[in-house]
Amino acid sequence: MTPAPIAVALDAPDLDTAARWAALVTPYVTTVKVGLELYLRYGPDVVAAVRGASGVQVFLDLKLHDIPATVRGAARAVARLRPSYLTVHAAGGPAMVRAAVEAAPGTAIAAVTVLTSLGEADLAAIGLEGPAPDAVRRLAALAVEAGARALVCSPQEAAAVRAEVGAGVTLITPGVRPAGADVQDQARVATPEQALAAGADLLVIGRPITGAPDPGAAAAGIAAALRRASAGAS
Repeated sequence: MTPAPIAVALDAPDLDTAARWAALVTPYVTTVKVGLELYLRYGPDVVAAVRGASGVQVFLDLKLHDIPATVRGAARAVARLRPSYLTVHAAGGPAMVRAAVEAAPGTAIAAVTVLTSLGEADLAAIGLEGPAPDAVRRLAALAVEAGARALVCSPQEAAAVRAEVGAGVTLITPGVRPAGADVQDQARVATPEQALAAGADLLVIGRPITGAPDPGAAAAGIAAALRRASAGAS
C-alpha cells in the first residue's frame, strides 16, 4: 500500500505523544509535520523522535520571517536535521526566501502565501491587497522566482496557484478537513478529495487524525478515501 500524500500535523502536548502519533500514522501517510510550538518546547530532539526508524518525511513548519541574514542562519541551523520541507513566509520578500534556499540546499523551502486562518476582512485590516486569491498568486510567483520549491496555500487557491507557477512546484495545502469535520480556526477549507482535485500535492491534516480515538485508523481511512477518489478520477 502506497502511503497517501498527507502531512499529519503533530500538534501534541508532549514529545511522547507526538512520537506515538507519528508511529501510528506513518504506515499510511508520507509525511509528519512539526510545528512551531512543539519545536520550541523540545528543540531538534523532536525531529528525531517523530522520524523514528521509519524514515518518514519530516515537514518542519517554523514559518521563518525575519531579515535575510537571520533567516539564512536559522535555515542553516535546522538544515542539519534533514527536514524534507521547511516553511518561510513569502511576505518576507524575495531576498529572504532566497537566503533560506541557499542555506538549506537539501531541503525544499516551502513559502507560506496567505495563512488559511485569514479571511478577506483580515487581509484588509493588515493592509495586504486582496482579494485572497490575488494576494496568494502574487506571493506564490515571488517565492518561486526566489527559488522556493514548494508553496503553502489554501486548497481553495491551489488551482489558481498551479496555473500561476506551473508544474514542478509542490503545493502544500492546510485547511483540509474531511466532510463533516469541524473547521475550527481555519477560514478557507476543503475536503481532502477537493484539495487533490484542485492540484494539491501534499495535504496537511491535523486534528481530524490526531484527535481521533485511533489516529492510525483515522489516517488509514482518509488515505483509503483518497485512493478511491483517485481511482474514480482516472
